Amino acid sequence: MRFGSFPGVWLALLVVVATTLSLPVQAHERGRDRDQPAPGIVGLGSLDFPTSASSIEAQTAFERAALLLHLFEYDDAAKAFRKAQALEPDFVMAVWGEAMTHNHPLWNQLDEDAGRKALLKLGATAEERAAKAETQRERDYLAAVEILYSGEGTKIERDQRYAAAMQAMAAAWPEDNQARLFHALALQGRSEGVRNVPDYLRAAEIARRVFEKNPRNPGAAHYWIHGMDDPEHANGAIEAARALSKIAPDAPHAQHMTSHIFIALGLWDDLVQANEEAVRVVYRHARAQGKPEVNCFHYNEWLEYGYFQQGRFKEATTLLLNCERSGKSALASITDAAELKQMSARFRGSLSVMRATGVIEAQDWNGAALKLVMPATDDPKALAIDRFVSGFAAAQRGDTALASSKLAELRTQVAASKRDPADPQDFDYLHILQDNLAGLLAARTGDRESALRHVRVAADRLDAMAFDFGPPASLKPPHELLGELLLEADRPQDAINAFTRSLKLAPLRTQSLLGLARAQAAAGALTDAAATYAQLLKTWHAADADRPGLVEARNFRARP
Repeated sequence: MRFGSFPGVWLALLVVVATTLSLPVQAHERGRDRDQPAPGIVGLGSLDFPTSASSIEAQTAFERAALLLHLFEYDDAAKAFRKAQALEPDFVMAVWGEAMTHNHPLWNQLDEDAGRKALLKLGATAEERAAKAETQRERDYLAAVEILYSGEGTKIERDQRYAAAMQAMAAAWPEDNQARLFHALALQGRSEGVRNVPDYLRAAEIARRVFEKNPRNPGAAHYWIHGMDDPEHANGAIEAARALSKIAPDAPHAQHMTSHIFIALGLWDDLVQANEEAVRVVYRHARAQGKPEVNCFHYNEWLEYGYFQQGRFKEATTLLLNCERSGKSALASITDAAELKQMSARFRGSLSVMRATGVIEAQDWNGAALKLVMPATDDPKALAIDRFVSGFAAAQRGDTALASSKLAELRTQVAASKRDPADPQDFDYLHILQDNLAGLLAARTGDRESALRHVRVAADRLDAMAFDFGPPASLKPPHELLGELLLEADRPQDAINAFTRSLKLAPLRTQSLLGLARAQAAAGALTDAAATYAQLLKTWHAADADRPGLVEARNFRARP
């Protein structure tokens, strides 16, 4: 027997819908009375998402899949939606869900072929598929996802139409909090990977209101965080950041996602804890599936960066070396050619990022990170990172010939590059890498004015870009480098301004803090310098005891 959701307001809703929206109402969707009391799925949270499923088993499988979808665990969500389909053939919403797993709005990714293939399970045409939906609400969901895979217009145009469709759904079905959440996500997605602050804040507010109704819905906390994960607004989502990891302890992305707020506020202890837990969950899942543990990829990249900010350089370096070792070991165990190709690309890209982070943050221009033998690659992003960091380290240790060679390679790559609609800001970051390296090289060859000019260009370019969350995509923040070069030029007040700007974009980043303290001391602002050194010491409460900056800060604070 099928039964309706939201019975407490059903009669009133029937009147409203019938008289103002002129939509047929069918009270046979399987769900629960309200979003709040839903018992949920262990380890993933809870939501109320009624469907026309005929059995509790199919509905439960669907709800598990929907929770994974909200958590961006896309591969696991797709498997779970297919399980629901196996339990109940022609399960319209389970097919809808599988199609949704091939749209990654925040990452500006859409696999059109895979999405269309999923929808074909219901029929060859949109009309055939719609005919299998048993309620108007399900037809609305299906019609919305059809937009994404229709092939009509550009991806940008379809994202706009999809967002409008989800807005209409949220208005037509006011008790459907999932429609509201997918509208919030669609608002963020129509930014095409580049933060549009009004849309992001609007999405955050929608998600926050759903969170108030059901604080165990992971999508609510997740999209609230995404809407405010920049330094200017992050305080507004700290509640969501504190909640999400507890809502869905079995989802790696839920553990990591909290650190989007922590990094925007410079809460390094929280960031490290979040990503340590994320990788623990990843490794646990890997062991359960008989797969190797690989100490690379997104969560470990953030963890390495967090260790450096804490002053735990030895642990950060160990993590980097473990990435290289475990990645190569995992590749050696893969026999499937397609899987090997995919894994090789992921490993090479992650190792490039972690190696570059290790070089820039440790400031060890002849250290273990630089000595890693990097596997061959034709990935332009990885190549640019390698060229920049090799050239930057060479310039810092006085090897201007090698630095010049790497700069020439980078300039050739920049000249041949074009803006990619899928990652529009990568083009700008490539220019920033080039200008940062050109500036440092000029400084090391005695052309101070040219050095400052190049790095100012990089800093101005960054200021003109939309904010990007996470560790600096430019590897060496240009305002920070500008401050260091100004300090070398005996212009401490200008250096203070540059470091202050750097810290606004990356709060409590320790190299910028150290630079600011030095600039304040050089400018004679001794009280300000003492306060900045104190903040650095607080941040480095668990730092390696032999950090030079740590000794410097303590000595300054001990001055009479």
